[in-house]
Amino acid sequence: MKRIFLFLMTNLAILVVISFTLRLLGVDRIMNQSGGLNFNALLIMSMVMGFAGALISLFLSKWMAKRSVGAQVITAPANATEQWLVNTVKRQAERAGIGMPEVAIYDSPDINAFATGWNRNDALVAVSTGLMNNMSADEAEAVLAHEVSHVANGDMVTLTLVQGVVNTFVIFFSRIIGYFVDRVILKNERGEGIGFFISSMVAQMVLGIFASMIVMWFSRHREFYADAGGANLAGKHKMIAALEKLKMNHEEAALPKAVAAFGISGGGAFSRLFMTHPPLEERIEALRRAV
Repeated sequence: MKRIFLFLMTNLAILVVISFTLRLLGVDRIMNQSGGLNFNALLIMSMVMGFAGALISLFLSKWMAKRSVGAQVITAPANATEQWLVNTVKRQAERAGIGMPEVAIYDSPDINAFATGWNRNDALVAVSTGLMNNMSADEAEAVLAHEVSHVANGDMVTLTLVQGVVNTFVIFFSRIIGYFVDRVILKNERGEGIGFFISSMVAQMVLGIFASMIVMWFSRHREFYADAGGANLAGKHKMIAALEKLKMNHEEAALPKAVAAFGISGGGAFSRLFMTHPPLEERIEALRRAV
């Protein structure tokens, strides 16, 4: 969940900065050539902005992840646990056919881990101290295999492409909405006014929420593939045991109502739209059905 949340937040922040910058530079005025919307120019501008936001987020993903959780990369293992982590990830990376990822530990009581990075050969796999303290070696091995599979499957790159496409449509339609509000509702005939700027920014934020649902759907879909990859690298029984440990942990942890919708086990149909991971029981059942 951490890698998706950080990616989405970074992408949103970059889009806002790009939008403000282009507005200050007057680039938005290309849409009003000849007194009307220039759809070709708008689409090109939307695509450039959309993919720029996604690509910058991708390239910043490792840097942001390390600093947001305080992850300490293991450069020289200081104890047997760190040596085991590095050796396990190295063995799994070799089997998966990817370059050796950086391995890091971050201080958190949560049983969690994530992988991120701009390509398969320059990734980061980070685990929490809570995971190392509460999971057996077999369970931890399966979690690491799951994260290495995310890297091997190229999920961050594919996620970036999906984000770039949805960004393009968010920007495109938000500018059309801004133009409609400014010209039709506010009757402004002197070029882009404050009405255009405010309404397009509000529309961009609202449409961005719906776009995030698409990205989260993709994230949920890829979790099943990462589970299958983890089972292949570490063993099916180890992967199921790791997911069952996570399920037990989250059932015992009482999430506050304000954030319950964002828990890994999820809630109702609406809250599911904002989940980055499928419910654990569904993931366990998918693995049990797998040949």
